[in-house]
Amino acid sequence: MVAPRLVLVLGDQLSPGLSALRAADKDRDVIVMAEVRDEASYVGHHKKKIAFIFSAMRHFAQDLEADGWRVAYSRYDDPETSRSICGELMRRHSEFEANGVLATECGEWRLRQALEACPLAFDILPDDRFIASTKEFHAWAEGRKSLRMEYFYREMRRKTGILMDGEDPEGGKWNYDSENRKPAKQDLFMPSPMRHEPDAITEEVLDLVEREFPDNLGHLRPFWFATDAIAAKRAASKFMREALPSFGDYQDAMLTGERFLYHSVLSVYLNAGLLDPLDLCKRAEDAYRDGNAPLNAVEGYIRQILGWREFVRGIYDMEGPDYTSRNHLGATRDLPGFYWDAETDMTCLREAVTQTMEEAYAHHIQRLMVTGNFALIMGAEPVQVHQWYLEVYADAYEWVEAPNTLGMTQFADGGLLGSKPYASSGKYIDRMSDYCGTCAYDVKKRSEENACPFNSLYWDFLDRNREKLEGNPRMAQMYRTWDRMKDESREATRGRAAQLMQKLEQGERV
Repeated sequence: MVAPRLVLVLGDQLSPGLSALRAADKDRDVIVMAEVRDEASYVGHHKKKIAFIFSAMRHFAQDLEADGWRVAYSRYDDPETSRSICGELMRRHSEFEANGVLATECGEWRLRQALEACPLAFDILPDDRFIASTKEFHAWAEGRKSLRMEYFYREMRRKTGILMDGEDPEGGKWNYDSENRKPAKQDLFMPSPMRHEPDAITEEVLDLVEREFPDNLGHLRPFWFATDAIAAKRAASKFMREALPSFGDYQDAMLTGERFLYHSVLSVYLNAGLLDPLDLCKRAEDAYRDGNAPLNAVEGYIRQILGWREFVRGIYDMEGPDYTSRNHLGATRDLPGFYWDAETDMTCLREAVTQTMEEAYAHHIQRLMVTGNFALIMGAEPVQVHQWYLEVYADAYEWVEAPNTLGMTQFADGGLLGSKPYASSGKYIDRMSDYCGTCAYDVKKRSEENACPFNSLYWDFLDRNREKLEGNPRMAQMYRTWDRMKDESREATRGRAAQLMQKLEQGERV
């Protein structure tokens, strides 16, 4: 009798077409899935994130068994479950007298290194659920002076034929971002993402999370995420039908009390493997071809998946495990307590953090231009910001989160990912939201007692980082503006920033 192989399936690999499953023998091999402590606690994950992953794993294991696979599934609260993935593989290896482990490459360097140290024979296959392989990305990046997502995105459009008209981009332009910056108003029709009632499996997981993770951040209930592929596909259909047509216009908009606007809220399913990226892109393209969604909306949505998601994955893989320790600007301040409790008088941050703690979700502009922007201009230590983002969002896995946080929001990689720091005063938030109208601070003031903290901190950020940023062509105009200010105005701005920094350091309400 031929010894079985173990087939490892991780919590973000819940795809029937996973390379390890395709290479496995259903009649012989044993699938190993495990809810282990090391994965559930390497950061203090949001309760909803843990519940989603555990429930999705259990549903996927059930589907595999129904399809004829033999599945060795280990639950978190089973006393026999090992603490780590390696420990669980070794336990199952002995139990089944197995002949090695078949696995699809892990997305995170942390887990790749753990498996490399695991004393078993592994056959590691590429994760081909992505549109660009890591080798393909490395080949594209080799020899380039700078890596810009826009040019990589164009290559992906050519490769897939998505939104192409022969050799040219559909509509004559590659990018319609200039049409996608409209502020929203409260009188718009607001669709909402599909909400799913927890079934018996999910209810059991929710009880487990309440019991085992009582001190983790965030609200666990109500819980409405889909936890299997069928439900996730229904959620995708609802987005394509109801929200995609206006997604482009309002993708950068923010409104008080409106947590989703026209966003898909599908990344949590996509990053766990319940949805396929190329399929989503094709469905969005079909909506355009069928006359159900305009080109600016469809191109903007496809760019987030075909361009940005693939690009950041390539950067993460190429840069290696030390990427998360980078700190180009030398920022050292602690992240303020209101990132966890929303106790701040700044409406924009209070709204973003409150919904993050309740939903384990915020859309990309809230992450980039509110929470990320404030952390950047106050000088928060990048590794703390990185850990916060990894903890609080249900779609956060390090391969996608770290480049977005350390590269895009914090400029900690020195411009590898983005051509300039995404720092701004309160003007951007005022333009793209209604937050400033009800805020305790005045967005039009810079140095007064009631001035918007974003304003003085923004200019202070430019001033204290001048040596590293002044040579950036995209920052030159802002430094010229700063230099044209009167000496007393600059000094008052620095003084207001110093006052705010002191309050933040002392834990006072800002």
